[in-house]
Amino acid sequence: MSQIEHVPPSPRGAAAVEMQKVTKAFGELVVLNQLDLHVEPGEVVVIIGPSGSGKTTILRVVMTLERIDDGYIQIGERQLYHEEKNGELVRASEKHIRSIRSDISMVFQHFNLFPHMSARENVMLAPIKVKGLSEDEAAEKAKLLLDRVGLGDKLDHRPSELSGGQKQRVAIARSLAMEPRVMLFDEVTSALDPELVGEVLNVLRELAASGDMTMMMVTHEMGFASEMADRVLMFDKGRILEQGPPDKIFKDPDHERTKSFLRAVLSH
Repeated sequence: MSQIEHVPPSPRGAAAVEMQKVTKAFGELVVLNQLDLHVEPGEVVVIIGPSGSGKTTILRVVMTLERIDDGYIQIGERQLYHEEKNGELVRASEKHIRSIRSDISMVFQHFNLFPHMSARENVMLAPIKVKGLSEDEAAEKAKLLLDRVGLGDKLDHRPSELSGGQKQRVAIARSLAMEPRVMLFDEVTSALDPELVGEVLNVLRELAASGDMTMMMVTHEMGFASEMADRVLMFDKGRILEQGPPDKIFKDPDHERTKSFLRAVLSH
């Protein structure tokens, strides 16, 4: 994909995330198959589907944790994996990719906190290293964000002193500290004990209600998805099978595969 014939750009400012003909394979297994996806600024998009369908890979290629094999991804007005040189789109430099990646943040299933750092230090690290904030500025910002996720009394606690739900809320605060345009959430409640899920979902509800954060989520929490998504995507075998408002997808899906998947998930 070193050079492109021609890709019509999204209308300026129209999309927070635009994926065009995105393909990603691991060996013979095609996990994203000519994927097209348009996410509006401030939209909450929830991706559901069976294990192994490629849901998490969508997030990972947006976060550049996996590189696409073909196609184009645009974040806001800028191409992620390509840049313009001499009037043509060519493969992007690492510097170009890094500059755009600073607009994207991802919260993972297993927290990925630094165990030797306090909650506040975990949240401070990236703003200092990436954004160039002073320690005082980063500490103040971290305190505000940890207050926001209900952990203002845990600033100096290390991950080993926190519950799973508290660790996940620190991870969310850490992502917010980068002031991303787009936040990605990969099964952020699946590693938690059931009684801790609610506290994390409450933080996500508040983020979604703020209306200014573009959010893409992979989740198996169907009740939560139906409550807070603007749009639900049913994903299977590398493609979007169907999509629409939660009421439509959960109560009146068109595709038999969606119906059987929801029957299986909701019966547990």
